[in-house]
Amino acid sequence: MMSRRVCSKGWGAVLAAGVLLLAQTPAVAWEAGPRYDGAEEHYAGSQIALHEGVTVSVGPLYGGEAQTLGHDVSGHQGDVDWPGAARTGGKFVYVKATEGTGFVNPRFPQQYNGSYGVGMIRGAYHFARPDISDGAAQAHYFVDHGGGWSKDGKTLPGALDVEYNPYGETCYGKTAAQMVAWMASFAETYLWRTGRHPAIYTSTSWWKRCTGNSNVFWQNPLWVARYNTEIGELPASWKTHTIWQFSNKGSLPGDQNWFNGTEDRVRALSFG
Repeated sequence: MMSRRVCSKGWGAVLAAGVLLLAQTPAVAWEAGPRYDGAEEHYAGSQIALHEGVTVSVGPLYGGEAQTLGHDVSGHQGDVDWPGAARTGGKFVYVKATEGTGFVNPRFPQQYNGSYGVGMIRGAYHFARPDISDGAAQAHYFVDHGGGWSKDGKTLPGALDVEYNPYGETCYGKTAAQMVAWMASFAETYLWRTGRHPAIYTSTSWWKRCTGNSNVFWQNPLWVARYNTEIGELPASWKTHTIWQFSNKGSLPGDQNWFNGTEDRVRALSFG
């Protein structure tokens, strides 16, 4: 009996010591998931303006003939005064819908449906995160969370926003070949889901650095960012642009854009 009591006390002491040791051992953090801190502040051109700068603030009258004024918005702008934007002369808008596979713009319904309600031609865009999942997965996420397309004359094809990584290495840790393959996967999946080639938003400098100035995306409409009085050199995939984001502020909410054509050409792109 004595030996059993001693044994029992011995195991109890070991157990107690183990509990004490566990309590004194620093907690081991669970493996962190993808980062989305600040995602509401990541909008088309937010990182381009940061890395490339804004040479001048161009007024809305600069566009000249055969150009149509529009803009783009995200959760950064909050709820948008859509009747006011229409009165100011906005004819089209792109609205941020998603980022990666874990963030949806909380203002998206007000922005996307509100612009439609005042007769503006609108489309959705996706902030690319090549560092967290493949292009196909992000295309599906985008379409499933507002980035689809319908042939109603008021919906532009979705756009893929590829720019400087706000979370780390500029090209998301990918080689040029890997980046091109990632974007091709997104574009092909979006085409399969919607029947439309997605537009691609980027800057020439980022494109050269992170895709090796790829020339294989000529079927995708180009939405190019350059904050200056001249659009400058285009990425190698395109001989002309569809939309030019020419300023990060102006008379319309968000960034300012010129569509390279009259309003009937904007509508033609919406029809496909």
